[in-house]
Amino acid sequence: MPTPPKPFTVLTTENKSHRTKAELKLRKKGEEALSTGGPIKAKKEVKENKIAYKEFKRILNLLKEIKKADAIYENVINRYCLMYAETISMVKQRETFTRRLDQLEEYYSKLENQEDMEFKEYIKLSTDLEKSIIETDKQIQVKRKMLLDIEKENVMTIASALRSIPKKPEEQDNPLLKALRGG
Repeated sequence: MPTPPKPFTVLTTENKSHRTKAELKLRKKGEEALSTGGPIKAKKEVKENKIAYKEFKRILNLLKEIKKADAIYENVINRYCLMYAETISMVKQRETFTRRLDQLEEYYSKLENQEDMEFKEYIKLSTDLEKSIIETDKQIQVKRKMLLDIEKENVMTIASALRSIPKKPEEQDNPLLKALRGG
């Protein structure tokens, strides 16, 4: 997969692009067209969800720091925060199932009269809980994959942020060499 084109700011910082001034101007104009200049706002569902809203505020502050807090990203950031909250909820649900399974095992092992709960009933209950744990784990993994995909696309991972940084530092001309070369 080819690397994505460098943004205008990176090209001008590197100061060594093979693009003409007209191409650079066009690139800058195109990138500015992708920015609305408006602020990112939390949707109603995000504001109503304590975990999602806390994550929204955290991400918004980070995006402001790197000057990427634009309304064009509003939907994806809101969606990300809701998915994040759903993932946290699912992890808690899985922990509840695990605790219930532990309680069931403890209860069954302490029964003096095993006739209070038949072995078949115990096996069915424990199997159902184990299936619930496994199913919840699968759903958590799917959500985490979606979150990672969003992070990769929106400069929320180190790798995606590094793609927008110039690869080589600007070369500074040595004034003495410049004078000797007649420049």
